Amino acid sequence: RGSIVTGLYPHSHGARILRDPLPEEARTIAHFFKERGYVTGAIGKMHFVDETRRHGFEHRLHEGDFRATLKPEERQRLGQDQGAAESVEGRPSALPARYFQDHWFADQTVRFLRENRHRPFCLWSSFVMPHTPLVPMREYFEMYDPERLALPKRSGRALLDGFPGNLIRARERGWYQQSEESLRRSLCGYYGNVSQMDACVGRVWDALRELGLEKNTVVVYSSDHGEMAGAHRMWTKHNMYEQSVAVPLIVSAPGAVAANAARRELIEQVDLFPTLAELCGLGSVKGLHGRSFAPLLEGRRYQPREFAYSEYYFCHRVFTRDDRYVGKPPMLMVRTGRWKLSYLEWDRSELYDLEADPDEFHNRAGEPGNSGVLKELTAIARRMHAL
Repeated sequence: RGSIVTGLYPHSHGARILRDPLPEEARTIAHFFKERGYVTGAIGKMHFVDETRRHGFEHRLHEGDFRATLKPEERQRLGQDQGAAESVEGRPSALPARYFQDHWFADQTVRFLRENRHRPFCLWSSFVMPHTPLVPMREYFEMYDPERLALPKRSGRALLDGFPGNLIRARERGWYQQSEESLRRSLCGYYGNVSQMDACVGRVWDALRELGLEKNTVVVYSSDHGEMAGAHRMWTKHNMYEQSVAVPLIVSAPGAVAANAARRELIEQVDLFPTLAELCGLGSVKGLHGRSFAPLLEGRRYQPREFAYSEYYFCHRVFTRDDRYVGKPPMLMVRTGRWKLSYLEWDRSELYDLEADPDEFHNRAGEPGNSGVLKELTAIARRMHAL
């Protein structure tokens, strides 16, 4: 999330792991738009860590503000209903909508739109779902029949040829051993979370149309990470497999010529800041790692990225329970149209041919015939991390 708001990679903006606050001096998209007369807001989960820092967002509401709307006994009931934050046990909630923070965030987003409909605004409405726990309201959980769901591919050799930490993590959390019956219920919970969040997004979109704002507002739908959802016998994220690093990106923009079109160009989250600035007619933003893809949306000449880059720093109590990897150099990813490298300078790297092996089951890093592409992508990873 720090990279989305700054247009910079983590090694540059400084918020490398979950407990790192975004530095107060970091210049964000909110500062940029605020200086140009926009009212700015951030509603929902932002991972600022230190909520006394607004980072240019004038209007700020977060999880703590939602919890303050509940009585102590209601907060206790909510905790008992939802269970552990990282749990992948899929089951229906016994609680109504008012106990779910995303519904409150949607309410507050609609309120912001109504109050600022006559002013230019830059608003980040950030929902928590479909993040774990996988306990949506019953009506959303029961939208999915566990027996009819398509299951992710789970190779018997999953994770055996790659970075050992992924296998350790999957086994520690019980994901590697998850039964098919349990997996099906987990997927019902995950898809139920998606549908419940989608209903909240729909309320925001309905408000935009009701207020007549949809024709002069750029709307971006995206996420800060993906979800393994049982693929490779894993859940959550913290790795470089496609399910984890590939995220949705839907853009609705006035004047866009690519309406209802799906594109395959490589885009990074750091590209959102400069793209929004250009789409709003505010020119280019200097000093960012991101680059605008506004020309792609407007039918102008656009030079696609040759590769996408990502970096992951090992978090305390998040990766392995003994924190054996905390403090080591990060995992770096370089992905081209065909190849993906997940690079570790101190352990086994992974190289996948996405054309021949889109499921990323066969690590090609040790094959002599791939030494050239391995060397090339490794050099790119090191260069990007040194920017």
